[in-house]
Amino acid sequence: MQNLHAVSLVVPDYGAAIAFYCGQLGWQLAEDIDQGSKRWVRILPPGAAQGSLILARAEGSAQEAAIGNQFGGRVGLFLATDDFARDHAAMLAQGVTFEEAPRQEPYGTVAVWRDPFGNRWDLIQFA
Repeated sequence: MQNLHAVSLVVPDYGAAIAFYCGQLGWQLAEDIDQGSKRWVRILPPGAAQGSLILARAEGSAQEAAIGNQFGGRVGLFLATDDFARDHAAMLAQGVTFEEAPRQEPYGTVAVWRDPFGNRWDLIQFA
């Protein structure tokens, strides 16, 4: 058996990313380990046991240029929920920017949102 343990997300600053994901969105800070010149920061959505993000502080101009454009302008991250209306309302109340109103697709209810660093996400409740 295999599973995807984590995906790395390049961010400008550990503190700002933790404040947004864990402070505003209520994600879990699973690990924050000082490794000298960098940190191992792993976060998970509320209630999740797997499928984490590794927050990686940009180092150098190439990584800084990738912040918010790691997926070439496409939606590259997908946050699944068991209650779209609840989570959409909570995210709006926390100041999250949605690019569109929720829409129904054959696969479920979905709306695109952006984190403060420019990364595009789907909030999705599968049908």
